[in-house]
Amino acid sequence: MNEQIVARHWLAHLAPKAAPALATSTVLILARIWNANGAEHSVGNAVLMTALSLAAAAAGACASVGRAGDPVTAGTAFAVSGGLALAGVAGYADGWSLPLLLWVLATAAAYGLAARYWRDDRRTRVAYERHVSDRREERAHIERVETIRGTTQIEVARTGAAYAEQLAAALTARAALPGFDPQALATAGLPELPTAERKSV
Repeated sequence: MNEQIVARHWLAHLAPKAAPALATSTVLILARIWNANGAEHSVGNAVLMTALSLAAAAAGACASVGRAGDPVTAGTAFAVSGGLALAGVAGYADGWSLPLLLWVLATAAAYGLAARYWRDDRRTRVAYERHVSDRREERAHIERVETIRGTTQIEVARTGAAYAEQLAAALTARAALPGFDPQALATAGLPELPTAERKSV
């Protein structure tokens, strides 16, 4: 019940939000480095990147078809296809206008897709936290009821023990009185309290 509360660092909160921008920025930077090393206006490199991008898109389409489709695999394949297309255009084109435009579009699309998964993850986390909170409240209620029941039983036992002690003290005090005669009580019709001698018999 006593779980350790761990405060996450602000970088741990920021890292998932920055991942799409970091991914597209990395692709853009590597493509421009590739451009500076001979990929600019290289038809062979453009054909290669186009073929790889189409292959990744086809793999994503195949992974998403049918009931056995895997959305994670399909999403990964489509992301790879988009990254390869961005790298191919950024590596082939001269200047920064078209690569930057594609980078902005790719980053916006990546955040649009990621927002959906973040929303689903947040819903799952909230539902789990609500379930855990309900279970904790239920267990705390059961513990309170059991504590009250145990305390009541202890108090009843103490009361019974105190009553027995008082009864024993009264019997002892009565028997010690001078001129006490149990037969006189029985003759008078008064109820007689059981004595220790009668209990033993």
